[in-house]
This record gives sequence, structure tokens and C-alpha cells, in this order.
Amino acid sequence: MASDTQWRGRSAVVRPATPDDVPAIQRMVHDLAEYEREPDAVESTERHVRAALFPDTGTPTTFAHVVEVRSDDTEDEVVGMAVWYLTYSTWTGRNGIWLEDLWVDPEHRGAGFGKDLLVALAAECRERGHRRLEWWVLDWNTPSIGFYESIGAVAQDGWTVYRLDGDALAALAAGSDGG
Repeated sequence: MASDTQWRGRSAVVRPATPDDVPAIQRMVHDLAEYEREPDAVESTERHVRAALFPDTGTPTTFAHVVEVRSDDTEDEVVGMAVWYLTYSTWTGRNGIWLEDLWVDPEHRGAGFGKDLLVALAAECRERGHRRLEWWVLDWNTPSIGFYESIGAVAQDGWTVYRLDGDALAALAAGSDGG
């Protein structure tokens, strides 16, 4: 599904990512990490992104939509992304979409591209019969929180996110409690 918009006299389209978009997606992953104050945390490479989105064998585990700004006199430019994967709710008995990363380049913000990406994911949910579109946002990211609330998203209070990685993950996998 693709949707068209106008931005400064240029056509913009939200569409599913293609293998040619991988370098732009990886660039935006780095930009997002910089924005989220974790510039050294990115371990992924274009090879990782390509393998997740467009595996040589099997079914993809990860998906992405991009915003591409087009023009007759300049090269097309990918300026936004939504990277997502499927979840499953035992309570609803249905899948949902987990939005891992949403990013629009700063110079293209305010044109509605973030909302366009979320509209595309909401449409994916509806077309596939999924019940939820979910994501998390850093507590200090007030511009994003305001944006999400403006489109009707509701914070899920009462839940705490846990993560197991690094040495703790290795210890648990080995059958140890790490202590």
C-alpha cells in the first residue's frame, strides 16, 4: 500500500521498503540512535537490515515502510521510515504490529510524514485483521509523546518493560541465574 502526499512542491509517497532502501534505513537507524542519545549503541549493519527485511531464504521477520520524496529534477530521497514486526496476543488470539522505530529526517518534519507512516501501519493492521499497533517511546521524548497523543494513542501505564541481554542473557541461556 502506498500513499501520496505533497511536500514543498515535490511528490512524497509512503510505501513498503525495497532492498534499494536498506542504506537509507541504516542511515536513519544511526540518526535515531544519535537523537536518542545512544550513538554508540548501534551494532546493526546494512547486511543485518537486509537479512531481516529481505532474507535469501525463508520468510522475513521484520518489515519496513519508507517515505520517499520524489521530484522530476532531483533524485528521489528516502526521508522517513517505520520498521516493524508482528506480535501475538494470547488474549485477543490475533497478531498485531510492534513498531520498533519511527523516524523522519528533521528537515522533513512537520509535513505529516510521521502520521503518514502510522496511517500505513494502521491500514496494514486493518487489512490483515490485526488488533493492535503498539510501540514504546522514551519518557523524555515529549515532542513524540505529544504527537502520539494527538493521533489518539494511549500510554499503557501499569506495565514495566524488562530486557534481558548481554551477560545476563548468556547466563540464563546456560541455566544459571547469573548470581
